[in-house]
Amino acid sequence: MSHVALLGDSIFDNARYVPGGPAVIEQVRRGLPAAWAATLVAVDGHTVEDIATQLPRVPAGATHLVVSIGGNDALGASGLLQERAGTVGAALAVLAETLGEFRAAYTAMLRAVRALGKPTAVCTVYDAVPMIGPSERAALAGFNDVITRAAAAAGVPLIDLRAVCTAEVDFSPMSPIEPSRVGGAKIADAICRLVTGHDFTKPGCTVYV
Repeated sequence: MSHVALLGDSIFDNARYVPGGPAVIEQVRRGLPAAWAATLVAVDGHTVEDIATQLPRVPAGATHLVVSIGGNDALGASGLLQERAGTVGAALAVLAETLGEFRAAYTAMLRAVRALGKPTAVCTVYDAVPMIGPSERAALAGFNDVITRAAAAAGVPLIDLRAVCTAEVDFSPMSPIEPSRVGGAKIADAICRLVTGHDFTKPGCTVYV
């Protein structure tokens, strides 16, 4: 039996933000062929470094892994935007330092996930969230650049959630940084299309939307 495990944060673990459901994991299960199974390993609030605590909970029978992580890392770094800087260059230097730390952590995380020896895909962080402004979106682009480059270097496929969740209705009214039922359905569809249609024997960073 084919079996996909979802690792990461509340982009996958969104049940509390869609009262009455369906959550992303339920939508994935509905969208997969009958012979497939799906397990939620992701935990709301987790960061890149927390993925290490999720790996032991990946089912031994899992055949595919999809990771969506980084949004909380970016959220945690958002305070940088309120710091004073003498020049634009100085401000960018501060951001570059944070992105360097994120790059190291994300690269190590992806290496640990791939060490499980299972076909793996990763996701960018969506940026059409109603509550964020232009400066936050510009900073988030740096985090997504790290994720995209890491996927390319590892030769794993990428789900670009920036092109998946693009409308206000895609985000939960309970918490606008979380996917709604509508957004969750789009995310689940992208996951199902990737794991059932991608040829993981051919390395390369194919982008799914």
